[in-house]
Amino acid sequence: MYWRLALSSIKAQMQYKLSFGLSAAGQLAGTAIEILGIWALFTRFGSLPHWSLSEVCLFYGVVNVGFAVADGMATGFDHFGVDYVRTGNFDRLLVRPRGLILQLLAHELAIRRLGRLVQGLIVMVWALTDLGIDLEWPMIVFLIYTIIGGTCLFLGLFVFQAALSFWTVESLEVMNTLTYGGVESSQYPLSIYDDWFRKFFTYVVPLACVAYFPILLLLDKTDPLGSSRLFQLLAPVAGYLFLAAAILAFSRGVRHYTSTGN
Repeated sequence: MYWRLALSSIKAQMQYKLSFGLSAAGQLAGTAIEILGIWALFTRFGSLPHWSLSEVCLFYGVVNVGFAVADGMATGFDHFGVDYVRTGNFDRLLVRPRGLILQLLAHELAIRRLGRLVQGLIVMVWALTDLGIDLEWPMIVFLIYTIIGGTCLFLGLFVFQAALSFWTVESLEVMNTLTYGGVESSQYPLSIYDDWFRKFFTYVVPLACVAYFPILLLLDKTDPLGSSRLFQLLAPVAGYLFLAAAILAFSRGVRHYTSTGN
């Protein structure tokens, strides 16, 4: 059912091919500026302690691929407070014979996010090639499992944002500090941040678990923070669990919701 609805969304967007092309190109250009900023940082100041440009680009690529997929799927949750709760249109979803999560995921598959996805993939492949990482099947599977974990975590943040809308419709900017701000933060190694910041993005919003720790395993690099290989292997599971917790929070918000009536 989801894929049928997603295909319908794609067909509708492709009726305006120029608009899609410009939006995707804008996303590509915008994210290209970000990677140019990282390159300029390394050109000006050299390498970060224990980290090279290629290694940081691997962080960048993995995080942005996961975020681009989540951002493309989460339009319904991203606009939930304004489009559904504030207007009362959420009542329409409640009386339809399909689950709320499915309906919101199918709100719009934003294929304009393809620009960020392509750019992230290019940077990730370049970084893997430049680092000379031999991706045999176990490592390919681990990389995919890590990226999906990142997608789940970012999708979970959008779902949490929607859940907050049941109590306040002005939750968007607050959550942007964790979604878009989280993308910016997780593009760099966790070890360069202060201790409180590391703990927050490991145990509260586990961005480090879908970027920093698994990439250490891919690089076969010793963690300056002392994490074990087993922890690095299991860390992406936190992204899946975070999404499950977000869905539970959203379900609780639904029970809190008071209909607008008719």
